[in-house]
Amino acid sequence: MPPQPTRPGRAGRSRLARRRRSGTRYWVRTVTTVSTAPPAGLFTQDARTIARVLASKRVSPKGVNSGLRMLLFYINRAGRQLSRRRRIELLKAKRLLQAKVAEGRGQP
Repeated sequence: MPPQPTRPGRAGRSRLARRRRSGTRYWVRTVTTVSTAPPAGLFTQDARTIARVLASKRVSPKGVNSGLRMLLFYINRAGRQLSRRRRIELLKAKRLLQAKVAEGRGQP
């Protein structure tokens, strides 16, 4: 028996592309929880304030790395929507948090 012909256009699609069409929800929608979500309007503050709040135990109970991931997630999701000035301020906060992480690794 000869092999069945495939439907045109279907063979090249990845599993992810097929899933998108089916209306599957993305994990991004559920990434924050009520207990660890940063306060509203935090990312409009200055870099020092952002870094201080994201490094706090209340917002990042698992440590500074968790706060750094929240900031990177925000920057990546905002994409081109961020103004140049806001992006510069957020990158300053990122550097401050990275310095705190490096500081913590230096201690035994």
